[in-house]
Amino acid sequence: MSDTTSSRDTGPNPVAIVTNARHYVGPSLATMLAKRGFDLVLGDPTDEVVAAVDELGANSWVVDGVADIAEPTAAPRLLDMAMDAYGRVDSVVFFSGTIVTGRFLESSADDLATVVNGNLEAVYRALRVFLPPMVEAGAGQMLAITSATGLKVAPNASLYSATRAAANMLVKNVAAEVASSGVQVNAVGTNFMDFDGFRAATGADDPAVRARIEAAVPMKRLGTMEEFADFCGIFLDGTSRFQTGQTVGYDGGWSAT
Repeated sequence: MSDTTSSRDTGPNPVAIVTNARHYVGPSLATMLAKRGFDLVLGDPTDEVVAAVDELGANSWVVDGVADIAEPTAAPRLLDMAMDAYGRVDSVVFFSGTIVTGRFLESSADDLATVVNGNLEAVYRALRVFLPPMVEAGAGQMLAITSATGLKVAPNASLYSATRAAANMLVKNVAAEVASSGVQVNAVGTNFMDFDGFRAATGADDPAVRARIEAAVPMKRLGTMEEFADFCGIFLDGTSRFQTGQTVGYDGGWSAT
């Protein structure tokens, strides 16, 4: 594991941590924040992501080996890098997720422990580590990316859905606790997103299977990483500071039906 930086000097820009800049929406979040004038701390980015944010004029410091935000040392290492490099952190976005499917009556205690760790403990650790310096500073924005299955019954995924709902409620409670400090804490719950993990889990790389999946989405398509990152921007870029304690479904209308 190594902690590295881009070749640029640090500057007076706002600072954001993207805890996982390698997978899922992480690369798109990194470039979105760079376009919006942020300097960055990036967890496990590819060389391509680092080059992209550098080309956009952003400073970026890299922390390797932190993709699992439930691992006790991951969030502290990311925060230490931000504070050492920039002396502050203004925004943090993180995601986690461990999917266990199957009927509840066929589930095991090991299944429960797995989803609690991946879907609830990960959110706890991120909030617990990143919030104190924001509260002390009297400002900051945190966004947890969870799952829309925490907003709606999810057949054949009761343990997954329940722990996602617990994470969403943790966000709500923590947001209420720190609201008077000026820090915002929100969540976005996703489903039906067009990325390799979802396609592999559902078989959506098969055009016929994808067509059936898209037929179940009110908007009749899958969501892209780029549009999702842009949606997340308002929860992170400081332009909207009067929203906290909310979990918004980002799922093509699925959680609203």
